[in-house]
Amino acid sequence: MTGSDGPVERGALARRVPDLGAMELLVAVARLGSLGRAARELGISQPAASSRMRALERQVGVGLVRRSAGGSRLTEQGAVVTEWARRVLEAAEDFDAGARALRGRRDSRLRVAASLTVAEYLLPGWLTALHVRHPGTAVSLAAGNSVAVARQVTAGDADLGFVEGLDVPSGLDSAVVGHDRLLVVVAPDHRWAARRRPLPAAELAATPLLLREEGSGTRQVLDAALAGHGGPAAALLELASTTAVKSAAVGGAGPAVLSELAVADELAAHRLAAVPVAGLDLRRALRAVWPAGHRPAGPARDLLSLTRRAAPRR
Repeated sequence: MTGSDGPVERGALARRVPDLGAMELLVAVARLGSLGRAARELGISQPAASSRMRALERQVGVGLVRRSAGGSRLTEQGAVVTEWARRVLEAAEDFDAGARALRGRRDSRLRVAASLTVAEYLLPGWLTALHVRHPGTAVSLAAGNSVAVARQVTAGDADLGFVEGLDVPSGLDSAVVGHDRLLVVVAPDHRWAARRRPLPAAELAATPLLLREEGSGTRQVLDAALAGHGGPAAALLELASTTAVKSAAVGGAGPAVLSELAVADELAAHRLAAVPVAGLDLRRALRAVWPAGHRPAGPARDLLSLTRRAAPRR
């Protein structure tokens, strides 16, 4: 690309074109007829305005303002440059209005994807607190297992996700928002409910269980814990929701392994009994996830802040 004075370097507009502040000053001088009055309107000192105008003239390469005791008048070249500056400033105002509109649309909606345990037992409280802070934000929630949540966040279908697995899925950044543990639970009339000693981990690994589907954080943590004890877990029934597994366990279908959050009410009401297991670590972290390198903004940032203050820690 070439200009009247020779080749023009591509990608160098930021160095060749005056900044918006200098253009605002020039347009203000044209309207007010005084560099001093223009400086006061823009909230800068007169020496700073004089320095900015001299820098503008050096950058453009022509004199723009003729100063006198009676005020400041544009030169012929200054009048031409001022008209160009007005058009640039109008375009900048359009840009700013458009950016604010985009931020407004972003800040008026929040798409959340969450693993089932978080979606059922933690998110309602978090979202209630978010509504108090931002009542105009429309929230959509997609609940699924941790693998599905990671897929939605990676694809850009959710602004923020919550997972329960052992590791941070590839391509995502994360923050721990709480801790949970899995419990082995049975109906009160199950033979394990009367045990006086902890259940050996090997016996748990050898027993068919009521399980969440593969890809769920609960299943991942359990299989990893049983890996050194003859696991992975054997499935008596494989169900796609925490509620379904819990209902089957309450009905006496067999032992289940579920989040402590999910079975708290059933344990308190003695509809289920917890079975201690020897030598098995079933603790897990609850994590918020988002695309790597893109820190949550707007309502997603606010929700993340709320969850990190309010999530359970054990």
